[in-house]
Amino acid sequence: MQTISITRPDDWHLHLRDGAGLAAVAGFSARRFARVLAMPNLQPPVTTVALAAAYRARIRAALPPGADFTPLLALYLTETTAADEIDRAAASDFVVGVKCYPAGATTHAEAGVTSLERCRAVLERMEECDLVLQLHGEATDPAVDPYDRESVFIERELVPLRRRYPRLRVVLEHVTTRAGVDFVRDGGPGLAATLTPQHLLLNRGALFAGGLRPHLYCLPLLKRERDREALVEAATGGDPRFFLGTDSAPHARTAKESACGCAGVFSAHAGIELYAEVFARAGRLERLDAFASAHGADFYRVPRNRGSITLVREPWTVPAHYPFGTDQLVPFGAGTTLEWRLLDPETGP
Repeated sequence: MQTISITRPDDWHLHLRDGAGLAAVAGFSARRFARVLAMPNLQPPVTTVALAAAYRARIRAALPPGADFTPLLALYLTETTAADEIDRAAASDFVVGVKCYPAGATTHAEAGVTSLERCRAVLERMEECDLVLQLHGEATDPAVDPYDRESVFIERELVPLRRRYPRLRVVLEHVTTRAGVDFVRDGGPGLAATLTPQHLLLNRGALFAGGLRPHLYCLPLLKRERDREALVEAATGGDPRFFLGTDSAPHARTAKESACGCAGVFSAHAGIELYAEVFARAGRLERLDAFASAHGADFYRVPRNRGSITLVREPWTVPAHYPFGTDQLVPFGAGTTLEWRLLDPETGP
C-alpha cells in the first residue's frame, strides 16, 4: 500500500503550551487533526471553565488563517476543585473532561492531587454529569521504582476508583506497560487508554543508545520491549478502548539539554505520520482509520469527523529543529527518515 486516506483524525492528548510556544506549535496539529484535547497544565493551571474559555481563545488566535480545527479542553483537577465547577464544565460545549495529575508526577503538576480520596465530591459529580476523568497514571511515592509507577498507580488508585465509581468514564493516559493494557482490556465499559508514538516505536534502550538522549526523555518513561510489543498489539488490534493521544509536549532545546532536563517528547510535527509507521510495520495499516478517527470520538461521545487526510509512502527527513520563540525545538526523530508523509490537499496524489 503506497497511499492511504483516513477520516480526519483527533488527538486526544496534546500539550500546546501558551504564548510564544503555542504560536510555534499550534499549526502542526491544525494541519493534521480536526480536534485536539489540549492539556491544562499551564502556569497557572487551567482549573476553571472561565480559564479554559480564555485558553481556548488564545489557541484559536494562534492558528494559521482558515484552519478548520476545534480545540477541546480538560480542567486541571486539584484538591480544592468545587463540585459546581463540574456542572459548568458539563454545561459547556468545549470542556470534555477533567485531568488528574498526581502531585509532582510531571511538568507543572505541583498543584496536582496527592490522593483521589480527597476528591470524592468532585468525582461523584463527574459520575453524575458523565464527564470523563483523564488520569496521568503514575504513583509518585519516591519508594516506587520509576519503571513500576504505572502498575503501582493502577493497584493503589485506579482499582479503588473503578470500584467506588463504576459509572465514571476514565481514560488512562499514555499507557506504557503490558499491565496497563491488560487492566484496560479487563476493565469493562467506561475505561479506555491513549497511546503515544514514542511508546509504540521505542523501548527504554533508545534513551541510552550511544549516550543519554534528552529529547527522548518523557514521563511516563519508555518501558521494556515486551511492554512496547503489548502497546503495539493494543493499538493495531482493533480494540475500541485504545485510541490516539500523542502527548506531544514541546520544551525549548535549552530546557531539555540541561543538568535537570524537562520531560516531554515533541511529536506534533508528524503527529499522524508516526502512527502510520507503527501500523505499517505491524502489517495493519487498514486499521489506522479506526484507531485515529473513530475510537476516541466514540468514547468521548462526539460525532466522528467529516473529510479526510491522505498519507503517501514517500520518505522524508525530519528537520534537526524548528523555531520555538527565541529558542529551538528538537522534534521526535530529528535527522531520521520517516516513510510516510502527509499529503497537502492542494498538491493532490
